[in-house]
Amino acid sequence: MMLKAADFAGDWQLDRTITDRHGGMDGTLQGLATLAGQDDALRYEETGRLKLQSGPVMEATRAYLWTFEEARVVVRFADGADFHSFIPEGTVPGTTHLCGADLYDVTYDFRDWPAWTATWSVRGPRKDYTSVSHYSR
Repeated sequence: MMLKAADFAGDWQLDRTITDRHGGMDGTLQGLATLAGQDDALRYEETGRLKLQSGPVMEATRAYLWTFEEARVVVRFADGADFHSFIPEGTVPGTTHLCGADLYDVTYDFRDWPAWTATWSVRGPRKDYTSVSHYSR
């Protein structure tokens, strides 16, 4: 089943686990992700409480633009710059994103829809972590 913009629209409970392979920066985020918009374009906004292993609880926010183009979701940063894309069905890798010397790889899993996950592996000279975000209604 290919998911459409209307399937994602609305509020999602967000639970994220961050595992730092260097140690010391493991963390969790609990919050809300909202996707809202019209037609085949949604604005993704997340807010939550981020707790890293060695620090205080912080408020965290993030925003992206999702556009549904043919069989893909194209994700852009809030300023419109390209980020990555993915096919919204099954278990699928998204396209990679190079940010400076850091490489971001993502896999989406929609098999338990309407619950879904996004797993990011980030590697670079100073970064080496996995972030798993669980979304549920």
